[in-house]
Amino acid sequence: MAGKLFTCTRAGHFMTKEFNLKGHLLVAMPGMEDNRFSRTVVFICNHDADGAMGFILNHKVQSPTFNEILEELEVERQSVPENEFDAELPEVDVFSGGPVEQGRGFVVHSLDFSTKSSVRVGDLACVTATLDALKVLVSPARPQDYVMLLGYSGWGKGQLEEEIAQNGWLTLPASRKLLFQTRYELIYEAALSAMGISEASLSSNAGHA
Repeated sequence: MAGKLFTCTRAGHFMTKEFNLKGHLLVAMPGMEDNRFSRTVVFICNHDADGAMGFILNHKVQSPTFNEILEELEVERQSVPENEFDAELPEVDVFSGGPVEQGRGFVVHSLDFSTKSSVRVGDLACVTATLDALKVLVSPARPQDYVMLLGYSGWGKGQLEEEIAQNGWLTLPASRKLLFQTRYELIYEAALSAMGISEASLSSNAGHA
């Protein structure tokens, strides 16, 4: 029953004009043929007739580190005033947003910071790809929530819709909790739980599809 719900409802819905996944999460189904997206959760930042673009949220990279990125781009950490309660600026994890343009950096962050180049994604987040984002992350004025990513994931015209029709992805609206407040190791299970399913039951249904 669950397997039919995920497949038929999604496939029947995605062809309508109202189907737009901007601000949603993609959750990879078991059996994802592209190993780069196995057990991934992807935040979709843009989706229109020409394709889609988003960021994998749960692929942490070991290199380069955030400090190495700052050094390469010659961005200096700002001093924190002595009277600030938050005496130390936290370390920032770096994630692989996808296989496209992996040398390009992006910051997905809360709406309490933006620049002229920031792209707003609904009422939840902005995406900024400039040095301004890096500079603010190492200052006391940093946004409340943020994720640092290298590269992005992209789909051509009709490609994502076809992958969903082929039972490659589940979708759900993004939330602050899943996007910013859940440890990357737990996002996959947490996203499934938000839909009321488990990885074990999903794998079982996929195996009997």
